[in-house]
Amino acid sequence: MSTWVLLRGLTRESGHWGVLPALLAERLPHARVLTIDLPGAGALHAQASPLSIEATMAHCRAQLHALGVRRCHLLAMSLGAMVAVAWAHRHPQEIASAVLVNTSLRPFSAWYQRLRPRHYPALLGVLWPWRDAHAREATVLRLTSRHHATGSAAARIVDDWVALRARHPVSAANALRQLLAATRFHAPASPPAVPLRVLVGAGDALVDPDCSRRFAQAWQLTVAEHPTAGHDLALDDPHWVVAQVERWAAQIER
Repeated sequence: MSTWVLLRGLTRESGHWGVLPALLAERLPHARVLTIDLPGAGALHAQASPLSIEATMAHCRAQLHALGVRRCHLLAMSLGAMVAVAWAHRHPQEIASAVLVNTSLRPFSAWYQRLRPRHYPALLGVLWPWRDAHAREATVLRLTSRHHATGSAAARIVDDWVALRARHPVSAANALRQLLAATRFHAPASPPAVPLRVLVGAGDALVDPDCSRRFAQAWQLTVAEHPTAGHDLALDDPHWVVAQVERWAAQIER
């Protein structure tokens, strides 16, 4: 039985995957689907986030090894995809394949593409610990979604995220530590010796979609592009993401 491990991004946790893990398990009935949290987020929110992607990767490896998992496929978004790249580069024998979603890698993209400067004030507001939780999560939704940023669906999503924040509060210090780790990470010039697939939302307003296109081109990887989805592709169209993963799984297992 193969194992798929899901990794989220900056300050997000397993609960932010929403319905996607259940959909993936349904479409890959012979696979084990696991979600794990990065240190400093989710169930690990009380821990200090490492100051490097490599150290975050080592922590994730230790979590899987404790579960008896020595080899897996990765589905990883944003900062989580940086962890996946580091993992595949340092320990390729442990990674059967990886699907990288809406990420950005130095040196392939400029700093102003990797996190668009016009959103810096809004992001600082999200980090401000005394700001109302609903306002903070509504800002995150506005920045990361193109399909659910307004209306009744938005209110439900924000309520769910506020409940996650109350249960597993991510400190401003940990958010900054994660951001610093992402900023410092430098991907290898050559691709890891692991099958890689790239997914990108063309409507990503937070990270320029060209970031995914550029490293995919440099590494000669195939890109599947959603025409409208935003940065949180798993939220905007989980069925599309799962279909892409299912197609990829069939391709690499042939």
